Amino acid sequence: MADRRNVLFIMCDQLRWDYLSCAGHKSLHTPNIDALAERGVRFTNVYCQSPICGPSRMSFYTGRYVSSHGATGNFVPLRIGEKNIGDHLKPLGVRPVLVGKTHMIADTEGMKRLGIDPESNIGVHHREAGFEAYERDDGVHPDSMVKPGVRYNEYLKQKGYDDHPNPWHWAANSVEGKEGVRSGFFNDVADEPARVAEEDSETPYMTNRAMAFLSEDDGETPWLLHLSYIKPHWPYIAPAPYNNMYSAKDVKPVARSDAELDDPNPLAKLFMERVSGRTFSKEEARETIIPTYMGLIKQIDDQLGVLFAFMEERGLLKDTMIVLTSDHGDYLGDHWMGDKDFFHDPAVKIPLIIADPDPACNASRGRLQNALVEAIDLVPTFIDYWGGSVPQHILDGRSLMPLLRGEKCAWREFVVSEYDYSQQVFRPKTGREPLECRSYMIANQQWKYIFAPGYPPILFDLKNDPDEYVDLGRSSEHADTRVMMHNALGDWSLQYRQRETVSEERATQMTGLEDKLGVLIGYWNEDDVKDPARAPSWPTKQKTAE
Repeated sequence: MADRRNVLFIMCDQLRWDYLSCAGHKSLHTPNIDALAERGVRFTNVYCQSPICGPSRMSFYTGRYVSSHGATGNFVPLRIGEKNIGDHLKPLGVRPVLVGKTHMIADTEGMKRLGIDPESNIGVHHREAGFEAYERDDGVHPDSMVKPGVRYNEYLKQKGYDDHPNPWHWAANSVEGKEGVRSGFFNDVADEPARVAEEDSETPYMTNRAMAFLSEDDGETPWLLHLSYIKPHWPYIAPAPYNNMYSAKDVKPVARSDAELDDPNPLAKLFMERVSGRTFSKEEARETIIPTYMGLIKQIDDQLGVLFAFMEERGLLKDTMIVLTSDHGDYLGDHWMGDKDFFHDPAVKIPLIIADPDPACNASRGRLQNALVEAIDLVPTFIDYWGGSVPQHILDGRSLMPLLRGEKCAWREFVVSEYDYSQQVFRPKTGREPLECRSYMIANQQWKYIFAPGYPPILFDLKNDPDEYVDLGRSSEHADTRVMMHNALGDWSLQYRQRETVSEERATQMTGLEDKLGVLIGYWNEDDVKDPARAPSWPTKQKTAE
């Protein structure tokens, strides 16, 4: 193992855990990702901390649950002062670099309150979640949201896509056919090629920007490069030839049953009734969209082949841990739902492959790991990888390094995910105010329990019903199981998560601190004072003044 260690932290947006050939997909072949799994460990039971971009990513970048870091929804800032990946890695001499998406929203009000200039070094650090933004592009730029200076837009204009001020939308994510130019936000055109050439589309662009950073590597400073691809997130538009590599015959059978429509959980029903749920409930829609979704994944795999070859030529693979994951999944019509936002496995379960070239990991190389893993485990893994001490009083996750080395260790029994549905368009129908729109999932190897105040619980038996068709949330036979899972959720919710200023080591040293300092509370007389208590320094007995 080389003296210097690096990390390539790859994240795909909205990539389902089961849409890789190494995870069992029969039609979608991902040889470069499969080869990565053969060189490392593929984790099979990994869950994001929220099935939506912003909160999930903030958990990835802080190592903390959503209820710990407080960024509960898209467009909700990560509060100033919340420790991020840069706070943990920069003191170890590591350079955290971003190419792609973070969905980070800066706490500008907090900065103003504390007198922090957003353009100062500390302001930029917090604004970018601790990353050096070599290339920041969150990837969704409809005309109402596009800002001047988006580098990908400027690149497209330089390449000749200048017939509209927002070529992200009208070139890379739109099509041109008999009806003229159509936006890729409308899924009936998902099978048509994007107006942009393949080499100018988003995935190759981000790969090239990652290689540009790597070409500047000084060979000395350790780095973590977060290559965060925007796809296969909607708009489901792919450039030729990826738009028609797959067809309806390649689409996996939908995971849903008619019984799910009979008296569904009222909250689940609201998600089913969303526009995305209605669209993906149509076979025509699934057969139009999903082949393109697969094409976008294939393009990512092809580009990773280019990137890995580039790294191999420069000798970077021998000292670089490679991590591949996703921020959440995509329903694609499963359970009569579209997009993400709820807690079935298609949305909340994510892929995770880690390949560490260290010979210490040889024992686990090429194996599957079925332990329950959470997205918050990556930050402590990185700290451990670089030889740092994991601050357990700050980070909710735990290092995966023992599992990568094939070591036996005590591990968690449950995973937890959270979702705030207050931004959903159906929220007024619930009669609940934003602070009341909380929902939680807790799962172990057999049971998944979903709880949202004001609604009946949902319970799935993952061993006997792995596709999550049968909701046992109102089954009289499973009352004891629901109590057990609810109590586990309660125990989780009552954990300390805000005592960040005192480490576990310091807390241990503070045991009996008042006695040690000579603050003697409740003692009868001096004879009661025993070690480790410290006797006062004043005389044992005071004479009464005459």
